[in-house]
Amino acid sequence: MTKEKEHVKCLIIGSGPAGYTAAVYAARADLKPVLYQGLQPGGQLTITTDVENYPGYPKGIQGPQMMEDFRAQAERFGADIRMGYATAVDFSSSPGKVIIDENKEITADAVIIATGASAKWLGLPSEQRLNGFGVSACAVCDGYFFRKQDVAIVGGGDTAAEEATYLAKLCNKVYMIVRREELRASKAMQHRVLNTPNIEMFFSHETKEITGDQSVSGVTVRNVKTGQESSLNITGFFVAIGHQPNSVIFKDWLDMDKNGYILTVPGSTRTNREGVFACGDVQDHVYRQAVTAAGSGCMAAIDAERYLAAKGIH
Repeated sequence: MTKEKEHVKCLIIGSGPAGYTAAVYAARADLKPVLYQGLQPGGQLTITTDVENYPGYPKGIQGPQMMEDFRAQAERFGADIRMGYATAVDFSSSPGKVIIDENKEITADAVIIATGASAKWLGLPSEQRLNGFGVSACAVCDGYFFRKQDVAIVGGGDTAAEEATYLAKLCNKVYMIVRREELRASKAMQHRVLNTPNIEMFFSHETKEITGDQSVSGVTVRNVKTGQESSLNITGFFVAIGHQPNSVIFKDWLDMDKNGYILTVPGSTRTNREGVFACGDVQDHVYRQAVTAAGSGCMAAIDAERYLAAKGIH
């Protein structure tokens, strides 16, 4: 079966803050960008409720509405936004080749990758049901909503330790649930956590169930050694067991770190392949914020524009 084929000047893969911002800038630069939204149109923000830390929204905004605003702005300047997701790529030569939905082949003079990252979850039905209603994978994003309340965080690495200490500044009490007998975090982070008076450690414990009807009201934890269960009264439950960059289809073509984050040339969004750029959480394991993703989306579009101009592609 012959695949449908199309050539575009600028192809953007992904539709979170990075992808949509890249689309705004690319469209204004007359690159006629085509953007495919991916499996989760709007990205991680579509499973977030209130966003209060993005500049320009003094009263806050719902995550899904914010992404609708981003999309509308990109479309206003002529970005071609489509349903569909990239299933394979071939960056062996330029222009790059991207397969959409396994049946359409697109060649593009410039490719901007903005596929983001996905939080790792525990896999509990209650976790999914209460996601956005007290369950969160980002303490920096959502901790403010739990000021002076009791919360729990699960995880034992540097991210979990950092987020626990962040929450401890805002919350009355932070229960830290760690499956192992000790933290995996660096010694400096361990010292900080263990010396924060309102963080209570639950070593050798796992989360059995998050409780609550409309929102989180508690969590049941189980001692993995004794099997004894305990119930904690909380209003917020934070998962900090890591993120997974959505980069699998690029692994044979692009340089990545050991965790699968795409490596870019420092100070730019350029990858090791000519004409291929990466922005947002798929290449950022440090900040992972909507505003930093948007900023790197802007960078990617400018990098792509300059690349195409240098190549004489108009």
